[in-house]
Amino acid sequence: MTFEDLHLGSILVSTVRNAPVLIFAAMAGLFAERSGVIDIGLEGKILASAFVSAAVAFVTKNPWLGILAGMGVSVALALLQGFVAITQKGNQLVGGIAINIAMSGLTFVVAQYFFQQGGRTPDLGEARLFDVVLPGSAAVADIPFLGWFYTRLIGGHSVLVYVAFLLVPLVHWFLYHSRFGLRLRACGENPHAADAAGVSVERTRYSAMLIAGVLCSFSGAYLAIVQSGFFLRDMSAGAGYLALTAMVFGNWRPVYTFLGCLMFGFFGAVQIQLEGVDLPVIGRIPGALIQMVPYLVTVIVLAGLMAKSVAPKAIGIPFVKSR
Repeated sequence: MTFEDLHLGSILVSTVRNAPVLIFAAMAGLFAERSGVIDIGLEGKILASAFVSAAVAFVTKNPWLGILAGMGVSVALALLQGFVAITQKGNQLVGGIAINIAMSGLTFVVAQYFFQQGGRTPDLGEARLFDVVLPGSAAVADIPFLGWFYTRLIGGHSVLVYVAFLLVPLVHWFLYHSRFGLRLRACGENPHAADAAGVSVERTRYSAMLIAGVLCSFSGAYLAIVQSGFFLRDMSAGAGYLALTAMVFGNWRPVYTFLGCLMFGFFGAVQIQLEGVDLPVIGRIPGALIQMVPYLVTVIVLAGLMAKSVAPKAIGIPFVKSR
């Protein structure tokens, strides 16, 4: 493949397909962290939901049952994380990292025990969620640009892709234009003032963790049931940490966080397109260097924006009710 074979259209389509994994996880993290709980455990919840979704979908031949099962395990982990952070006032970073490490090993061991395929599940085949064909796609398919735009960039994606993109304005409205959103943000900024106003800080934070668990499960389900068609050990490949970086990039605001997810999705698509390409002057770039692209961008983003980002003031601080 040569440099001329690279197509911006393919990169944009890949960006749209890569972004939902990050969007679901980042929106999940927004709810948790806006309430005051650091959700470093996104990676573990993505892995757990990916494995359970793939396993149940394979056994039942029903992707929707797989998604529901993945949601169940993700919510359970989120509530466990909430119990450590909210009820027991434990270290939130340690609790999240423990979930990540545990799920990285446990999913592999359980997959190997049940399926005996080197820690992965069998191919899902017909149990995958397939792409949606928009009405009128055949009629406009041969029209220059419009055919590509309608059938490939907007259409031809899984239903979870559309859910991910529609989720962003919904989360924005929920956080900034609903009573629960106001209470949620109050618990993350000044929990003692929220408590004085009659808001149950613990209940609000548990509710946020419950929502975060539901949203994060879609990230894992999308990886296993849509993108790959199977579960593979550590297949999230740092998506949870990239989602956290997108939150920092977006200053814990839904729309800007979404733009951060698109940015990482774009560089992930560029990484895929660059593999095996002969670039002018440079030549062919080693695969290991190409795989570093999204993570190199992550380091640059964190180095440039961390000092300017303003996190919720009470994030990571256990709430102790005043007497």
